[in-house]
Amino acid sequence: MNAYMLASELTKRVVVTLSGEAVAQVRDTVFDARAGRITGFTLSGRGLLAGPLKASLPFCEVHAVGPSAVMIPGEAALEKREAVIGAGEAERGQVIGAPVLTDQGTEIGTIQDVVVEAGRSGRVIGFEIAANENLDREQRKAFIPRGETLAVSGRALVVPAHARHFLADDLPSFSAQVEAFRAHRAQPYADTATAEGGQA
Repeated sequence: MNAYMLASELTKRVVVTLSGEAVAQVRDTVFDARAGRITGFTLSGRGLLAGPLKASLPFCEVHAVGPSAVMIPGEAALEKREAVIGAGEAERGQVIGAPVLTDQGTEIGTIQDVVVEAGRSGRVIGFEIAANENLDREQRKAFIPRGETLAVSGRALVVPAHARHFLADDLPSFSAQVEAFRAHRAQPYADTATAEGGQA
């Protein structure tokens, strides 16, 4: 079974080289909404008074993501901030607080966090959202699968309308909902082909 984690859990995680040298800490996770993956991290220095660094960490340079640190081969993995946050890339950057819409145009809440697959893939699996009344549920916090997420004007994120039927109340139960969502997503293609064949 896949292990999932919240992107917020990576914030302030120490960046350590394979030789054991702590070189920075994660400041923010940079997310590419169209590709559905982490592109990298902006960094800050270590300590209470340390500010943002001019260097960033592309996710492709990450050796491993552990429970307390992000491992990199060496300091050479750190690059200029522009390598992670490119100019004019509206789909990248902060997604926390962005509205979530279904592909039928219904706003169902706002993003509170991003659920990512633990390990080296950097894949975004879904979102923790603060649900609104359009989801018609008692608990305001929900986890929803991402589907083929699209950016709208660089600010809103779109999920398939049927993703609303695969919500989870917590992260441990989210894995089963993601698998059910993926199985359901593959089914309509077969149904459509059958329907088209019947009309011919």
